[in-house]
Amino acid sequence: MELFSTTSLSMTNLSSFCLVFFALFTIFNPISALKSCEFPAIFNFGDSNSDTGGFVASFPPLNSPYGETYFHMPAGRFSDGRMIIDFVAKSFDLSFLSAYLDSLGTNFTVGANFATASSTITLPTTVIPANNGFSPFYLRVQYNQFEQLKGRSQLIRKQGGVFAQLMPMEEYFHKALYTFDIGQNDLGAGFFGNKSIEEVNASVPNIVNTFLTDVKSIYNLGARSFWIHNTGPIGCLGYILVNFPSAEKDSVGCAKSYNEVAQYFNHELKETVLQLRKDFPSAAFTYVDVYSVKYSLFNEPQKHGFELPLVACCGYGGLYNYNSSAGCGSTITVNGTQITVGSCDDPSVLVVWDGIHYTEAANKFVFEQISTGAFSDPPVPLNLACHRTLG
Repeated sequence: MELFSTTSLSMTNLSSFCLVFFALFTIFNPISALKSCEFPAIFNFGDSNSDTGGFVASFPPLNSPYGETYFHMPAGRFSDGRMIIDFVAKSFDLSFLSAYLDSLGTNFTVGANFATASSTITLPTTVIPANNGFSPFYLRVQYNQFEQLKGRSQLIRKQGGVFAQLMPMEEYFHKALYTFDIGQNDLGAGFFGNKSIEEVNASVPNIVNTFLTDVKSIYNLGARSFWIHNTGPIGCLGYILVNFPSAEKDSVGCAKSYNEVAQYFNHELKETVLQLRKDFPSAAFTYVDVYSVKYSLFNEPQKHGFELPLVACCGYGGLYNYNSSAGCGSTITVNGTQITVGSCDDPSVLVVWDGIHYTEAANKFVFEQISTGAFSDPPVPLNLACHRTLG
């Protein structure tokens, strides 16, 4: 009996210890107590970093080898395969997001993608992307498209018929995750518009203020869970390095001052997200530092399984395998012979796809890092992005 009593007491003490430990763990790590979010849909706003077919639905289509790694054909994405937004959707067991502008085979039951390549936050001055301009579908237009989808989709559902089954349910608009990846082209518009670094910096407050206004408008239509990416290290991409060759380089070969502009934009964007959090305490706003993750691919490529980080996989000529006149998939004449600009032997080990965008392998790496919450403010993982606080 004594042995039994001692054992029972020990078990009781162990159970008590476990309860105390769990309570303390929950107090000091409140994330562990949060329930995973069940996002039934995703509505995405952005540029080519998250475009899944909006650009090619309106402008000239992409040619092979775009899409070769995963889709084995061009799939409206400026990469050899999937984008970060594709991995986000997959993590919630959702299908790939259909581009809002695509009229062929689209399905909006799990959300929609309003992003288009060359899109900006502010009204672009030149709006013909095929002629080196910017997309007419800037963020305010993407908001207008979202507003129209929200209203018309429910009318279609009420009318019934075959199209009703392709529309999101009304409650999805409140329960959905709203993702944003936009701003890179606003900086690019300044750089390629012959503005100085100082002038582009001076334009940043207006850019982020416009973003603030548009996100407020989306909130007013019922959005409550926001996942907002900052912009990446633009100075590490071939189209900046080639067009601004005199720019001072940092230790890894990136254009230092251009990255500093991106960092300033990110600082202001983060402040904007903090303001949104104060203005709308009933919503969850997560700021995601993709810049740091992407820069790590250029700074320590071997550590992450990559090589030649500044060199484009699909391109032609020069130190960075990039030439704006010989874009990926285009046909050019070399020594009197026509050739198609193709891809490298193994895109999975390169960071940059076409001198402007990232490979699927790089996109997957970035997603795996940011989805943990380690690069977020507040530091919540993606599957907890519906929560306003950590406790």
